[in-house]
Amino acid sequence: MNSHGSSEGVRGAPSGDLIAPSGVRASNRDRILALLRARGPMSQADLARASGLSPATISSIARELREDGWLDVSDGETPARGRALALSRSAGVAVGIDFGHSHVRVAIADLAHTVLAEAEEALDVDHEAHEGVALAGRLVRALLDEVSVGTDRVTGVGMGLPAPLRRDTGEVGDSAILPGWIGARPEELMRTELGLAVRVENDANLGALAEIVWGAGRGCTDLVYVKVATGVGAGLVLNARLYHGSSGTAGELGHMTIDEDGPVCRCGNRGCLEAFAGAEAVLEPLRRRHGERLTLRQVVLQAQAGDVGCRRVVADAGRALGIAVAGVCNLLAPERVLVGGELAQAGEVLLEPLRASLARSAIAATREVPVLAGVLGERAEVLGAVALVLRESQRFVAEPAPAAADAASSGT
Repeated sequence: MNSHGSSEGVRGAPSGDLIAPSGVRASNRDRILALLRARGPMSQADLARASGLSPATISSIARELREDGWLDVSDGETPARGRALALSRSAGVAVGIDFGHSHVRVAIADLAHTVLAEAEEALDVDHEAHEGVALAGRLVRALLDEVSVGTDRVTGVGMGLPAPLRRDTGEVGDSAILPGWIGARPEELMRTELGLAVRVENDANLGALAEIVWGAGRGCTDLVYVKVATGVGAGLVLNARLYHGSSGTAGELGHMTIDEDGPVCRCGNRGCLEAFAGAEAVLEPLRRRHGERLTLRQVVLQAQAGDVGCRRVVADAGRALGIAVAGVCNLLAPERVLVGGELAQAGEVLLEPLRASLARSAIAATREVPVLAGVLGERAEVLGAVALVLRESQRFVAEPAPAAADAASSGT
């Protein structure tokens, strides 16, 4: 990345009166670029507040970055605060990959947080890790071709799995959702497939990141995101960063015991939350009436349409979730709890009993923590994989493409 030692203003001095050391100038450039990468388009006033730099310094560096092809200016993005600055598409793109129980989704976004292309393919529920990786690789290459971006412009790849990931080995732990991935090292496999830097996260962590960047968690620094689908998991954001725990498996909310005499869970313990609120717990009581091929999506649709049995089972899941969420709120005191995943599409049928259960079980200080549905739906995890690159990746943006830099400097 280029560094410049040109003059810039400082607090209390007219712009251009003092010469800043090249190292300070480069550090200030990096700070501005990092903010735009993490937060998306921002006005110069917002950049000054977030960075602690003077408005004159922001203006000087922003002008320089535009001339070098790093930034685009878009009118109307922040009308109350002036024109918004955003990273140029020529500075690179981020790739997101989301594996579910029976699908893989891929998204490509530029560094201004604009999604350029998305695709989804079905996967056999018993697929092996190498099969999923190969399919994801084909989708990534096809989407990059679609948006006319070469792999040299990819700043990183984020990837999500609905399974525990061990930080010490990089391996997938025991997983009934993705049995073909147990013991696999997904980061290594995808890096070999694509020849690109890859970072892997649990899917609930990615849902949390996505809601902070694009959804109902904007502005939050302490957030709990609960994903309720085939299994139950939680993404924990503490002090604006994902919390993984020492082994990397923090957030396994589905295996919190809520009834010691409850049914046996797939993990071998009794009374886990997942045994009351996971997909199998929701579907099993309804199969006699609705058939063996009943899906979670069908239950949600019928609950919304007023089916009494479906509404009762979803509400029961909500009450169980509330007991576990109350324990998390008592421990962490988050600003907000967001609920995502397939079952969250039931809306208030799920959330109202969840809130009531939370109010009964939480201490007074956390009883009123807002509990809301996530707004990104089934796209949350793939968008979170993109956000992982934008917010968490250690690799920075690529150099702007020459054509874009030339165009910017010529004013076109």
